Amino acid sequence: MKTPDLSDPRTRRRLIAALTAAVVVLVLAAVGVYGLLVGPPSPDRDDDGGRPEPSVTAPSDPVPTATPRLPVVRASDDPQAFVRNVATVLFEWDTASGFMPLDYTSVVLDVGDPTGTEQAGLASDIAAYLPSRDAWLELRQYATTQHLTIDNTFVPDAWATAVEQAQPGQLAEGTVAVTIEGTRHRAGLWNDEPVTSEHSVAFTIFVVCGPTYETCHLLRLSQLDNPLQ
Repeated sequence: MKTPDLSDPRTRRRLIAALTAAVVVLVLAAVGVYGLLVGPPSPDRDDDGGRPEPSVTAPSDPVPTATPRLPVVRASDDPQAFVRNVATVLFEWDTASGFMPLDYTSVVLDVGDPTGTEQAGLASDIAAYLPSRDAWLELRQYATTQHLTIDNTFVPDAWATAVEQAQPGQLAEGTVAVTIEGTRHRAGLWNDEPVTSEHSVAFTIFVVCGPTYETCHLLRLSQLDNPLQ
C-alpha cells in the first residue's frame, strides 16, 4: 500500500478531516451509550451542570402516590353532626402513613374545650381508643388501617337524668351527650394477602355547643363499648 505523502497540503487536510470524523463518531457513540445508561436529562439538574446522585428503589418498596395527611375534625354548630365528625376522625388511622398515635391524638385534641379544663382527661380518653406505641409498630408490619361506619346516633335517656341532677353552673349551656353505635373496620396484609375484620362498637361523646360557643367543642369520651343509654 502506498504511503501517503504528508508533505502534500491536500493530503494533510484529507487526513485531518478523516481523523476529525472518526473522533466525532467515537464521541457520539460514547454519548449514545451514556444516554442509554443514565436515561433522559433530569429537570432538577444542579446549576453547575452536575447531576444529582441516582436513587435506587427496591422492587418491594411501596411507591408513594400522595403525601399522607392527617384527618381533620370538621367544625359544626350542630351537636349530632359534630359528634359524627369527631367519631369518624377518632377511628380513622393508617399505620403506614408515617404518623404515630400521638399525631392522631393531637388532631382530636384540637377541637377540645378552649378553656383547657378537660384537656388532660380528654387526652387520656383518646389514648384508650388508639393502639399503644408498641401495638402500633406491630400493626405497621401488616399495613393496618382502620375506619368507622356509623349506624346510629342519639341523645341517651341517662343524659336527661344527669342534667336534672347537676348542680347549678356545673354544666355549661349547650352541653350534651350523644351515643354512637357503629362498626369498626380494620384492613391489612397477612402473607401479602389482604385481610379485614369488623367489630361492633358503641360509645358516648360529650360536647359543648351554643350558646356557650359558636361551634361545638369536644369535652370527654366514655369508655369504648360502655356508653350511656
